[in-house]
Amino acid sequence: MTVRRYSARRRAALAAMLGLTFMSAGVAAAEYPDKPVRLIVPAAAGGTTDIASRLVGKRLGEILGQPVVVENRAGAAGIVGVQALRQAAPDGYTLMMGNIGPNAINYGLYRQLPYRAEDFTPVTMVVSVPNVLVVNAKVPARNVAELVALAKSQPGKLSFASSGTGQSVHLSGELFKKRTGIDIIHVPYKGAAPAVADLIAGQVTMMVDNLPSSLPHIQSGKLRALAVTSAARVAELPDVPTMKEAGLDDFQVTAWFGLVAPAGTPPAVVTRLQKTVAGILAEPEVKTRLAELGGVPGGDTPEHFGKFIDAERVRWAKVVKDTGIPQQ
Repeated sequence: MTVRRYSARRRAALAAMLGLTFMSAGVAAAEYPDKPVRLIVPAAAGGTTDIASRLVGKRLGEILGQPVVVENRAGAAGIVGVQALRQAAPDGYTLMMGNIGPNAINYGLYRQLPYRAEDFTPVTMVVSVPNVLVVNAKVPARNVAELVALAKSQPGKLSFASSGTGQSVHLSGELFKKRTGIDIIHVPYKGAAPAVADLIAGQVTMMVDNLPSSLPHIQSGKLRALAVTSAARVAELPDVPTMKEAGLDDFQVTAWFGLVAPAGTPPAVVTRLQKTVAGILAEPEVKTRLAELGGVPGGDTPEHFGKFIDAERVRWAKVVKDTGIPQQ
């Protein structure tokens, strides 16, 4: 009898504790956010990761009623930014604009990473964009065939810039080398903006850049676009062929950018962020701005985004192996 009463009391106490826990979680989610939110950008200012972060972050802050502070933490193929996210509390007050580099390519490129896929909670895709092969306006090549011929006439002399080792810009350059059989030098930077700046200055020859960061310079005539990595031509550059049209099969690359949070972030907070960002991406002004950059808006569920990231890790591990890039 005593044992039964004791067990009943324990069950009642446990139920009460669980009730208080769920109530506290509900209250916390309802009050979120009650202070500024930090949005880490694992790249330098001016690139597509930064552009997407500032575009969405501004509206997110307005809707949530708290500032969203964009913090650029460039370096080490996005690893610096990821480490900053991992060190943050899983409370929804620190997010990161994840992308194809640190969240997919790095797993195949680095023998050891200071983080795992399980360290992230996916929130939602924000935008996906094609890459574009661009050269300095003074480079004599007017198309892909002429660029390949130029590179083959000067083996080891030409160079291609990237926004950092492990980014889609880097892998796209390596794919270009592999598919064309040319010998060009990789010059990595801490983001697209400094890489594009040196490309414009003539310090490097070419780059297979995310479209948004190069598009203004293509339109101004400072850079010449030779091909895009999408399946079809993009509306912003109707006269620029796809890689397939330029003679390179199996060369479709889509760079993507999406919000992730530390593992363990409350599901209610993740859901609120996803729904809020999806609403932002559906706003006419935001959709127009992303379209002007050649981007396709996201807004999918955390579950869908998580499965997409898993598939991308597998895909890019194969690309790294096929291109023969040495693991770091």
